[in-house]
Amino acid sequence: MDNTTNSLPDRINVVIPLFNDWLAVGLLLERIRSVVDAPLQNRLAFLIVDDCSAINYDTLPSGIGKSLSILRLYRNVGHQKAIALGLAYLADQTDQYPTIVMDSDGEDRPEDIVQLVQRGIEKPGHVVFAHRAKRHESLTFRVFYTVYKSVFRLLTGKVITFGNFSLIPATQLRKLAHVSEIWNNYPGGVIRSRLPYTAVPLERGRRLAGESKMNFVSLVLHGLSAVSVLIDTTAVRLALFCVMMVVASIFGISVLLYLKFFTSTSIPGWTSYLTFSFLIVILQAFLISLLLVFIVLSYRIQPQFIPARQFNDFVERVERVY
Repeated sequence: MDNTTNSLPDRINVVIPLFNDWLAVGLLLERIRSVVDAPLQNRLAFLIVDDCSAINYDTLPSGIGKSLSILRLYRNVGHQKAIALGLAYLADQTDQYPTIVMDSDGEDRPEDIVQLVQRGIEKPGHVVFAHRAKRHESLTFRVFYTVYKSVFRLLTGKVITFGNFSLIPATQLRKLAHVSEIWNNYPGGVIRSRLPYTAVPLERGRRLAGESKMNFVSLVLHGLSAVSVLIDTTAVRLALFCVMMVVASIFGISVLLYLKFFTSTSIPGWTSYLTFSFLIVILQAFLISLLLVFIVLSYRIQPQFIPARQFNDFVERVERVY
């Protein structure tokens, strides 16, 4: 650990998006005080991104890390967008430092910060993600999460086994803040940015307080936002699938016509309905492909939201706690 801390700058930013979870974030800070060694802990500068919480904190622990500030937003924008705004705010500062992104509920374990930092030293210039080697969620959640990863890989050709818990090197922070895709999905945006990234296997912790705000609808929306980041790749793969369906349908029709006109094989009466079904598949595949083309063209010509340029529109104020 001594070699690790000696290799780092005097400051490591920690971005924590939060919506009403003040009790959990207080326990998280206390946990950091108890499990992170002083040489590293004293370098941590916390930035809580308050996603327009309906309640405010009563008290927050003091004397933990280098500093604690709260970035207040004008409106609720959601977890992923709050992360993007926090990163954009830090990227706008004069000096750049390594930045850790972690959730406020404690499921991103404070003791794993050390391993992220160590991997960041081993892989300079790489964004380091926490790969979830073990999870504590319910069986239903794990099943749907496995389905999500499988669908994501099928639609995009990419493998995503990590979430928000990560370390961004100082040299990549401003670059990442100019990646429009992190506005919808932070991990997907990193993949889309083509910045180098790696992962370290870490166990997922348990929520420190309160109940998770992630329900089935939120999970589906989160999955769709991740896929939308790679919409052009997804569209191409879906278009190729449509082409395969057209080829298969034409082959089926050709077989039926060959059997009818060039062989003495008795053809059942329902073959006409089967031929008509093949024609419907061809028409649908053509229309879907055409729609996908227009979606990709529309995506490419639309002006993109760049967090580094427009984050100030969402920032109400910055409060320095200590």
